[in-house]
Amino acid sequence: MLARFAPFLFVLLWSTGFLGAKLGLPYAAPLAFLFVRYLLVITLMAGLALLLRAPWPRDGRMWLHIGISGLLVHALYLGGVFVAIGAGLPAGVTSLVVGLQPLLTATIAGRLLGEAVLPRQWVGLLLGFGGVTLVVWNKLGADFALDAFWPALAALVGITAGTLYQKRFCSNFNWRSGSVAQFLPTALVTGVIVFACDDFRIDWTGEFIFALGWLVLVLSIGAISLLNWLIRHSSAVNVASLFYLTPPTTALLAWLLFGETLTGVALAGMALAMWGVSLSRR
Repeated sequence: MLARFAPFLFVLLWSTGFLGAKLGLPYAAPLAFLFVRYLLVITLMAGLALLLRAPWPRDGRMWLHIGISGLLVHALYLGGVFVAIGAGLPAGVTSLVVGLQPLLTATIAGRLLGEAVLPRQWVGLLLGFGGVTLVVWNKLGADFALDAFWPALAALVGITAGTLYQKRFCSNFNWRSGSVAQFLPTALVTGVIVFACDDFRIDWTGEFIFALGWLVLVLSIGAISLLNWLIRHSSAVNVASLFYLTPPTTALLAWLLFGETLTGVALAGMALAMWGVSLSRR
């Protein structure tokens, strides 16, 4: 049952991350927001791991591999997304840049992991990217500084390299203790940057506290645990293809929760993205 529903639950939870960032970023500097989020995740997951007597990484080499995957998936990817949105890059453009991940993963997975990518999967990946483009099409015309684009590109590299690295070197860690091993170096690096740049700015409003709690519990614990499980039990291309469903799901949630416009082109893009993912994962 978990194998059947985990991909859909992951997409739903992961998609709320952009909404949480949109709600909380007006009240905090991007990296300060993430730094506090990481500290809370470490505290909660360490307590849970100790309470449930979860096995910890067996040696220093495994700690290193898990830590590197955390730096890529969390520090580089999440940091890039938050900095890009905080710098004025529209969420639609950010989604489109990061949406290149499945294609980039498929290009590398064959050589790095020995995974054969079938022609049908390539067609599905291209259709999925086309669907994502249609979903965010009406948001691509916004003006933004070029400097805001580079963090999104760094996020693309981070999530691609991180999922491939984790699949190759450390896919079997325990989700409770492994989360601590992932977030410890992530919090350390992020904290050094925050305090070196003297950019620890947080306005503890109700909206920020809600967004922080949501991102800690639903994203960093719920969605990340599901992502780690999917990386362990699925091929890299199958996992990556799920990210095509994030922008359509985010757009649908934004329409339901915030009344944002949902055009016919966006609906067509959602259908195309779902078809592409279906072909990629069949």
